[in-house]
Order: sequence, then structure tokens, then C-alpha cells
Amino acid sequence: MRRVAFLFLLCIIALPGYASAAPQQKYVVFFQEWSAKLDKAALAVIGHASAFAKAHPMDTVHVNAFADPTGSRAANNLLTELRAQVVMDKLQADSVAAASIVGRGNGSVQFALNSVESRRVEISIGGD
Repeated sequence: MRRVAFLFLLCIIALPGYASAAPQQKYVVFFQEWSAKLDKAALAVIGHASAFAKAHPMDTVHVNAFADPTGSRAANNLLTELRAQVVMDKLQADSVAAASIVGRGNGSVQFALNSVESRRVEISIGGD
């Protein structure tokens, strides 16, 4: 009986699309002050995220953008929404399904050592 149950479990796991979700992967894109422009380093990071997302099409891609505390709250909210949108647009241009991408601007956050820590977009894939 144990052998039958074990074989049944192996068959279920081997079914395409049934395997459990991949472990969560995180990627971080950094920006210059008051910018939403993607530089070469940012494009490389997004390229790696796109490749992982395409290899795991059942997983949700979360895009969360942040800004440093310089400037008004309203300006930072708009800037983080723009940063999230720029990254989402690039993911889509890299053939990641738009329906799998969820984005959000989070406004300003404090940093620990350097303000560049706050000027970022975090891309999280999987682990849902």
C-alpha cells in the first residue's frame, strides 16, 4: 500500500503545472535621485527578473517602488508610482505576461546608511 501511495504522489508531482511554486526570488533596481530612468545596471537586473518570471509563469510578479524622504509626500508618491510603472513596462517588453504583474508605489521610506537604499524598486517573484 505504501508503494502505491508513493507512486501516486510521484505522479502528481510530475504533472506539468502542478508542482509547487518556486521559492521566492527578489531583485532590486536602484534609481538616481528624482529619477525613474533605467540605467544599464537596472536593465540587467530587470532582465534577470524577466527570465525567472518567464520560467515560472504561474507565479505573481510583485513590483514595489520606494523613494527617499527628500521632497513632499505627494511628489514621492507620484515618483514611486512612476518607478513601478517603468519597471512593469520593461518586464512586459521582456515578454512577462501583464496579468501576472502587480505593481505599487509606496512613497518615501527612511534609509539606514545611504539614501540610494530608499530609491529602489523591489521585484519579488513566487512564494505566493
